[in-house]
Amino acid sequence: MSTHRLKRRKPWQLAVVAAAATAIAAPAAAMATQPPPASTPARTAGAVGAYDDTYYKDALGKSGPELKEALHAIVSDQTRLTYDQVWDALKATDEDPENPSNVILLYSGRSQSKDTNGAGTDDWNREHVWAKSHGDFGTDVGPGTDIHHLRPTDVTVNSTRGNKDFDTGGEEVEEAPGNRVDSDSFEPRDEVKGDVARMILYMAVRYDGGDGDPDLEPNDSVDNGSAPHIGRLSVLKQWNEQDPPDDFEKNRNQTVFDEFQHNRNPFIDHPEWVDEIWGQS
Repeated sequence: MSTHRLKRRKPWQLAVVAAAATAIAAPAAAMATQPPPASTPARTAGAVGAYDDTYYKDALGKSGPELKEALHAIVSDQTRLTYDQVWDALKATDEDPENPSNVILLYSGRSQSKDTNGAGTDDWNREHVWAKSHGDFGTDVGPGTDIHHLRPTDVTVNSTRGNKDFDTGGEEVEEAPGNRVDSDSFEPRDEVKGDVARMILYMAVRYDGGDGDPDLEPNDSVDNGSAPHIGRLSVLKQWNEQDPPDDFEKNRNQTVFDEFQHNRNPFIDHPEWVDEIWGQS
């Protein structure tokens, strides 16, 4: 026969236990009787922009060719610069936020004095991200001077890129680590891959063969030569997703809009429009 005896609680202990149980049960009961909070509609990144009610209002709700056509009409309303004016524009659009005497070079990421622009080996010059031979527009006012795709770059690195299409792979560029080059393509460093993609796709929307401009279109090829095409589209779409717009790119877009061309790169404001126009990867 067991010698253990059940321990009888004293009256004051029973009162404490009962009070604790009541305290725990009360909030639970109150929560059960309260209506659930109203749900907030989910917003995807970039789904709502500051210019949607004004600048982009004619593009909202569209997709595919209709969206591309609407954006073309919107961004074609711009002030065109001369090639000489591009020098001063780039000194403002690509200014180093930590040193206003310098610009940030696109491929190398180096901060360099604004006053060292030119053709010397260690100077910076005006890189056409959409290579000007792809469509043979040179430095003509319009596609040849559109600062949405003109960026300051090291002279030697600019020459290394040349007019190559964009793709992955190759040997690392000695003067710009993180960038790679082979016989027919150039791969920019990770920090600007999305920038490059959005510049190329802006050009495809802005210049469609009207007003004497070339009809620029990305394709999924390399070694496009003088054709008005540049690739690879599939890679550019990946880069757009991999490297979303950062503060530098957004501030640059705003400076172009406020101070120079008075048009915007829609893919910086709405990166998701890349897939809306060119389809899912």
